[in-house]
Amino acid sequence: MEYRKLGRSGLQVSALSFGSWLTFGKQVSDDVAEKLMATAYDNGVNFFDNAEIYSRGQSEIVMGKILSKMNWQRSSYLVSSKVFWGDGGKLPNQTGLSRKHIFEACHASLKRLQVDYIDLYFCHRPDRNTPIEETVWAMNHLLQQGKILYWGTSEWSAQEIMEAHMVARGLNLVGPTMEQPQYNMFHRRRVEAEYSRIYQGVGLGTTIWSPLASGVLTDKYLGQFPEGTRLGMEGLEWLRNNALTEERLDKVRQLKPLADELQTSIAVLALAWCLKNPNVSSVILGGSKVTQLEENLKALDVVPTLTADAMERIEHILDNRPEAG
Repeated sequence: MEYRKLGRSGLQVSALSFGSWLTFGKQVSDDVAEKLMATAYDNGVNFFDNAEIYSRGQSEIVMGKILSKMNWQRSSYLVSSKVFWGDGGKLPNQTGLSRKHIFEACHASLKRLQVDYIDLYFCHRPDRNTPIEETVWAMNHLLQQGKILYWGTSEWSAQEIMEAHMVARGLNLVGPTMEQPQYNMFHRRRVEAEYSRIYQGVGLGTTIWSPLASGVLTDKYLGQFPEGTRLGMEGLEWLRNNALTEERLDKVRQLKPLADELQTSIAVLALAWCLKNPNVSSVILGGSKVTQLEENLKALDVVPTLTADAMERIEHILDNRPEAG
């Protein structure tokens, strides 16, 4: 496993991490969830990603039971959560980034995860109904109380991230250390262009999600639609309609010969491509099968095979390089 600095911080995070979105507490049994986390940990993964909204809190409960059972040294792993959507409640103050919801959400996540502190705590979306000063202060109070160690954002614009930093600087507080954006071969602009000026400016780290574009960057959808995939799950029709297009599938078909030449799979090629970006701190893997996770963990071995020629061939196929920000 390779370990990378989380932005300008001193924290070292595994280049490949493991997340529980759409799987823990929903798609896989608790026994399978335990095997997945154990496999990840045994292969050097030290970052496990979660959120209050995942399975309406059940995902954190499942992960917390596993962490408690495994009894790994607390210094050997990082666990995250995210605040914004709530854990299912729809009443006023049960969502958003107000001081009240941030504090109550953090306490609830600590209890569900069975940990004394959360290593990485993300604002899951920007909250335009709450002053940014309130959110920055709330996150810093959690830092001062030792309930979180680093705070960050997820799917915030560059402007919103910089606004948080300017507020923090003006108040002698700590700004966001990391951002968790979507990043894959089909979704590139924000990571490669919009954030380009703030990696050096504030030392932004990134823990990217959906590196396989919800499974489209594999060979599973090249034939008949398979059973048991996340794009076939009830309630995720929106994700299927957005992710699974004929244009994307055509590009996946064109990537297959290159993957074959490199003696790897389309999925591992796509993960290695994400890892090739020096501004990516960690690539969050999902998975519902241990064999699938074991295969994807090979991505670091493929990175050295992505020569300048191979990367240019990929660019030619994708034909979506974003303009510099």
